[in-house]
This record gives sequence, structure tokens and C-alpha cells, in this order.
Amino acid sequence: MPFAIYVLGLAVFAQGTSEFMLSGLVQDIAADLGVSIPTVGTLTSAFAVGMIVGAPLVAMLSLRWPRRRALLTFLVTFLLAHVVGAVTSSFEVLLVTRVVAALAMAGFLAVGLATAASMAGPHAKGRATSVLLSGVTLACVAGVPLGAVLGEVWGWRAAFWGVAAISAPAIIAILCSVPPTPVDPDAPTALHELRALRDSQLIVTLLLGAGVNGATFCSFTYLAPVMTEVTGLNSTWLPGILAVFGVGSFIGVNLGGRLADRRPLQVMTFGGTALLAGWLLFALTAANPAIALVFVFIQGVLSFAVGSTLISQVLYLAANAPRLSGGFATAAMNVGAAAGPALGGVALSAGLGYRSPLLVSAALVATALLLGAVARAFSDRATRSPAALPEAPS
Repeated sequence: MPFAIYVLGLAVFAQGTSEFMLSGLVQDIAADLGVSIPTVGTLTSAFAVGMIVGAPLVAMLSLRWPRRRALLTFLVTFLLAHVVGAVTSSFEVLLVTRVVAALAMAGFLAVGLATAASMAGPHAKGRATSVLLSGVTLACVAGVPLGAVLGEVWGWRAAFWGVAAISAPAIIAILCSVPPTPVDPDAPTALHELRALRDSQLIVTLLLGAGVNGATFCSFTYLAPVMTEVTGLNSTWLPGILAVFGVGSFIGVNLGGRLADRRPLQVMTFGGTALLAGWLLFALTAANPAIALVFVFIQGVLSFAVGSTLISQVLYLAANAPRLSGGFATAAMNVGAAAGPALGGVALSAGLGYRSPLLVSAALVATALLLGAVARAFSDRATRSPAALPEAPS
């Protein structure tokens, strides 16, 4: 892999840390800015909406920019949003900085995925995708706990300064390692690239990615109450449990990257089936601490192995949309990241118990597998139909 792809992974690490770190800072922000905890919770919702809307929108707006300029613009904007967030005493300003940071992250990830795929070559998109997504998994393992420690020792603003500090060397590294390729005057327009969405196989893959990612974030969001209320572990175990999931996800995304370019169908079929079985078995055995911890690790591996493979398949299927393919993939990921926790919250509010998010995750994966099977059956039927076969020579 070219060194520049690992540099992009470093930037994604900083951005992933920012996306998830608020979970440990909510109470401090509420006390410091004089607002309620639910009000602070809107910062997370605003970030998610910014990511969903921003991924395709910002990718389209930057379509005619050279890739290095686009990456630098988004990353500098992301850094400055965190500097402003770290010094403001206004919740409204902080909310705006979260939206701006989300738009910048969405744009960076969309362009970054496309850039990494093009630099890796036509047959290594899965490997390139895994390097970038490793930044997200490492953020879960190291970045988020580090942000919590900074917030505990020096206050929540220190976590924002920390994200800005990690972003700065990535800016310099991108300047030095990403080649300043000019924009091709004959490059396809945004309208031309949007036509890639006519491909039913691409649409199905995007929906599968949203479903699998929704399952992942549904259970990840409510993992703490599952482990404390069902498994019976003390809350002091939670940082270690989240780290176990993060380690599993790091292994999974790299495993998926090695297999996605050569055996994507097997990863999606067998990995998806194992993922469904894992969520069901986790729900059934969650009261046993040892078994629950094993499933935390296994589900981390499977979730990110299957999820990263689906993202790489979007890049392959949207070859006619080289700039917007990353935007499509990013939007699908974040639709799942927003919908999964919301569905888990509905199940909890309905009084279905703390195991219910695990069952919701299983239902989302089952739906994705069913959709994939139906789409494949229709594809095979179309291939075998007489209209699809060439006419015999007369």
C-alpha cells in the first residue's frame, strides 16, 4: 500500500475519535455550558445528520477540485472547527462546530475512500478501504478512551484540543505524500456520476451496508447497559469491554481487507450468516460474563469484516462514479449508524428489556441477508432468461 493511504488512515483516526468521544464528555459539557444532558445529546444527532447529508453533497461540491486540495480543505476545516469548539462558551456555537466538523469529515472520508482506491490500483480497493477504516476502529480502541482521560483530567475542552493536535500532523503528511494530481477536464460530471445509482446492484449493496452498520452501532451504542444490567458486570469493566470490541473490529477490518478483493461473496454470505448467528447467541447467553465477553470480541471481528467488504464493493460497483462512490459509501454507513441506535432505543422504550438491542441487530442483519438473497435470485433469473441470452446464428 502507498504510504499516503496510511496517512489518510491517521486523519480518519482523528475524525473517528471526534465522532465517538462525546459519549464520555456529555455530563461535563452540560455542567460547563449550563444546559441539560439531553440538550448535549443533540450534538451527537447533529453530527450524524451532518455526516449523512454531507457525504454525497460535499463530495459533489468538490467534484472539480484536485484531490489533494479537497483533502486538505476538509481536514483544515475539521481542525478549525475543533479549535473553535474548544474555546467557545456558547452551546449554540458548539452545536454549529459539530455540524461543520461532520460535513468536513464526510467530505474527507468520501474523497479519501476514492483517493485510496485509485492509489491502491484496480484490484486492491478492499485493502485500501480496510486501511482507512482501521482509523475508525483504532479510534474506538485508543482514541475514545484517551479523549475520556483528557476530559477527566483537564476537562472536556482538552479532548477537543487533542483531536485538533492529532489532525495537524496529518495535514503536513498529506501535503508531503499525496501527489497534486490535476483535475481531468474530461472527468465525468456530477450528473454523470449520479447515474451510477441506476445500477440496482449498487443500490442493494448500499442498503446491505446500511443494514450491517446499523446492526453494529445498535448493539455498540447500548453495550454498556447490556453488560451491566444483563451480564451483571460492574461499570468499571466498561472501558475494557469497549476496548475488546475495538480490538475485534480492528482485526475484522483488516481481515476483511485481505479477503474483500478476492472472495467478497464468501465474506458477505458466510460472514453475514455468522454475524446473524452471533447476535442471536449473544442475546441468549448475555447473562454469562465469560461468554458475553467472547461475543463482544467475535461480533466486533465479524461486523467490521463484513461491513468493510460491503464498502469496498460499493467502490467496485461505482467505478463510473470515482468521486461520488466514496460519498455513496459514507452516506450508507452513516444512515446505518443513525438508524440502528434509534431502532434499539425504540425497543428499549417499548419495555423489551436490555437484550433487545442485540435482537434488533440480529433482525437488521437478517433483513440484509434476505435482501441480498432476493437480489441475487432476481439477478440469476435475469441472466438465465431467454431475453438475456444472445441469439443463435442463422
